[in-house]
Amino acid sequence: MKESTLAPNQESLRAPSNCCVSPYPKSISKPILHSTTVVQKGGQWQLALNLLGLMPEARVVPNQITYSAAISACEKSGQWQLALILLSLMPEASVVPDQITYNVAISAYSKGGQWQLALKLLSLMPEARVMPDQITYSAAITACDKAGQWQPALDLLSLMSKASVVPDQITYSSAISACEKTSVCFRWIF
Repeated sequence: MKESTLAPNQESLRAPSNCCVSPYPKSISKPILHSTTVVQKGGQWQLALNLLGLMPEARVVPNQITYSAAISACEKSGQWQLALILLSLMPEASVVPDQITYNVAISAYSKGGQWQLALKLLSLMPEARVMPDQITYSAAITACDKAGQWQPALDLLSLMSKASVVPDQITYSSAISACEKTSVCFRWIF
């Protein structure tokens, strides 16, 4: 693979969207977006953290997108502890977590079997003026499911309607999966 002589900048260190059209200039799209996609999708958390650490040196200020991408790389590699550390470092760096950041962090805790941390983070979102969405609740319900915690999973499903968030197939599937682990849940539903 040919080495690039381009220096990283704000655009090159962003997590690319999963759509087909690149929002970046053609001059940087292919070489840089390919490597950032590999970092995020491949879960190469060491490389993601290294890139995040290099940003200030390159006079590029990390933002919600770059932190979310790094947390996502940690999530994909099962590094929930590092996801927690990154999330806790954001205020120190004057970066406010957004809905995507919270969703990725909750998913990281879910994959790490940390359902209580996932629920705690979900409960902190309104205080941070970030409203949970369908993805947030689905990730938290999945965390409960993986831990065999059917009651909190169903509580979250009930909470969604109170928060005016409509559950989708993924949300219901996660809640049903949590119920598969107990006969008590069947009686709760009917």
